[in-house]
Amino acid sequence: MRKVTNTRPNKSPEERRAQAEELQASIVTEVEKLRDTGEWERFLTFAQAFHNYSFNNLVLILTQCPTATYVAGFRKWQQLGRQVRKGERGIRIFGFRQKKLTCEDAGDGEKVEPGENGEKTMTYFPILSVFDRAQTDLIDPTQPDPGELGQRLTGDDLTGIYAPAADYLTSIGWTVTREPIPGEVNGYTTRDGSMRVVVDADLSPAQAAKTVLHEAGHVLLHTDEEPGEYIEHRGIKETEAESVAYIVAGLMGLDTSGYSIGYVAGWSNCDADTIRTTATRVLRAAHTLADALTDDPEQAQLD
Repeated sequence: MRKVTNTRPNKSPEERRAQAEELQASIVTEVEKLRDTGEWERFLTFAQAFHNYSFNNLVLILTQCPTATYVAGFRKWQQLGRQVRKGERGIRIFGFRQKKLTCEDAGDGEKVEPGENGEKTMTYFPILSVFDRAQTDLIDPTQPDPGELGQRLTGDDLTGIYAPAADYLTSIGWTVTREPIPGEVNGYTTRDGSMRVVVDADLSPAQAAKTVLHEAGHVLLHTDEEPGEYIEHRGIKETEAESVAYIVAGLMGLDTSGYSIGYVAGWSNCDADTIRTTATRVLRAAHTLADALTDDPEQAQLD
């Protein structure tokens, strides 16, 4: 096991906790400001264009593409100004169709129900292909992307966050690697037979530092939950993880607001109450992670 290296800002634990509370409160303030901008209106129009998939289809989507964010069919993406890249493999889900017919028309495994005026309705579930946003490109790259509320961070990891954060995760049993990740996903955490945190190899040092903190938020808050819990409440889980990243990065001296505020706004549906209700869990995880990066990591654990 590697020894955990620490970043030590000149703040007492009490000062860090007060600053963390200020940072958490600032997320609400900045998200509320974003709601009044044209950028949010464009994003909301974009988000509302997508179908609300059933729980079973969400399981299928995230099983085949764990990093999926927005999914739609080939032609739907064209209507939204994006083109599915050649060679991309579709995500297979079940559709829903009904048609009126007589009982004799129904085949095996098809459900026929009586309708009005003695008519029968057959319900069937064809297999459809959809594609994640990361499998598409803007048709006109000169136009603003309505699906983006923030910009990835650029520049160096000047406060030295990535190494101690990776060391902390390693010290509690996780493997942390930098690997190429197709599309627009910055990182992911998986427990499919292993405990892995993967950060995109192409990210800038600053964005990689923020991303490893985001994944650490998932590790501390969500990896002991049932998979269905994450799928059913994904917006809350992503809001929590990014809030942890924003707070801990701020404590370390890295301002991630240019990315984090838009990310939280998108996953929380710009709902300040959602952010407020996650505050207790977020702050506990942020304190745990900040303590691990600045003090004795053996004392850093959720109460």
